[in-house]
Amino acid sequence: MDYSALDTAFWITTGVILCLLVFSGFFSGSETALTAASRGKLKSNADKGSKGAQRALDLKEDNERLIGGILLGNNLANILATSLATALFTRVFGESGVALATLVMTALVLVFSEVLPKTYAINAPEASASRAAPLVSIIVTALSPAVAFVRLIVRAVLRPFGVRIDAGANMLSVREEIMGALTIGHSEGFVEKEDRDRLLGALDLGDRTVEEIMLHRSKIEMIDVDDTPEKILSQCLESRHTRLPIFSADRENIVGVIHAKNLLRAMDKLMRGPDASPAALSVFKVTDVSTPPYFVPETTTLDDQMRQFLKRHTHFALVVDEYGALQGLITLEDILEEIVGEITDEFDPTVAEHTLRVSEDGSYLIDGSMTIRDLNRGTEWNLPDDEAHTVAGLVIHEAQSIPTQGQVFSFHGFRFEVVSRKDNRLVRLKVREIA
Repeated sequence: MDYSALDTAFWITTGVILCLLVFSGFFSGSETALTAASRGKLKSNADKGSKGAQRALDLKEDNERLIGGILLGNNLANILATSLATALFTRVFGESGVALATLVMTALVLVFSEVLPKTYAINAPEASASRAAPLVSIIVTALSPAVAFVRLIVRAVLRPFGVRIDAGANMLSVREEIMGALTIGHSEGFVEKEDRDRLLGALDLGDRTVEEIMLHRSKIEMIDVDDTPEKILSQCLESRHTRLPIFSADRENIVGVIHAKNLLRAMDKLMRGPDASPAALSVFKVTDVSTPPYFVPETTTLDDQMRQFLKRHTHFALVVDEYGALQGLITLEDILEEIVGEITDEFDPTVAEHTLRVSEDGSYLIDGSMTIRDLNRGTEWNLPDDEAHTVAGLVIHEAQSIPTQGQVFSFHGFRFEVVSRKDNRLVRLKVREIA
């Protein structure tokens, strides 16, 4: 060791190396903080007046430029510090100083310039990003010409491989990030199943159509326009629905929709009003108090349909296919049930037809018209719903025929047994997961 080398230049060089290590640690911590920070939390802090959070958001708008600037500054600091340390150690220790400088700088860079700042930043990414953003913004701007040159080289290299880079693009959309966070949160016990199902149900409205949840036309309760006023009144009073479609001659020919309140008001006026008389009741026409039918295509998304319901101030729509043929009906309540689950009141059946019932052997006895989505939500299963919307539809699709009562099928890791069948409809099914 040459003690004569420990002069003023030695200590100045040592101080420069330490400063460069601090800069390297700053760059490493800033990179971790700015990439790990949640845009949502930064936006919330920015709305509360945090200028640092707003700077961080601005930086994250162009991730490629941000990462390029930080990495360029970080590598300059590390390489310069290592070069100075090698020259310094060689001056003091001779040829052995090269190996010694490599060991010392590796340890210093690893601990103080990489692990320590990144560990600190990852524990509080939003706060760290807000504090670092003003200085990082200045450095990135100063290094922007060099970063732009590096970006050109990177894009030129990636282009032959079919990679196109969009500066403002995110690897995951906000919707996918939320869905992933909910799934992970539920698996780790931080998010309740009911909360997860509600939030995921709301996020899925834009991807699902009214065809998937509508009440099929075979189950629609209707009023014949040619029925007597007494029969129409009795039917409305016995029905558990407040709105009923009115058809003329053919059930496909919907001419209106009657609301129970409007019908009762009209009947009360005819029987107890100033002009009440038996003759007035006999000439009563239900179409006089009905509203025009509202038709929607079966391909309409649930999100769009809910917006239309709110815009038109109505809760009831009839679903038609591309040829205008009636396929079913949908209500606002049906869409809300996709978010909050089954909604029942005092007029609904005591036992809902879609209730999951577990038999002694662990199988679920379900209605064939139950949607695959509802079954998956109730059992945590993952049956596919690409080819069919209902469980009965899935069985028919996989069997490539209409099964008979008692037939058993196994597919997608589940056992399906046809418990009962009516005409061509699978009324009841027994389903269980195959171990």
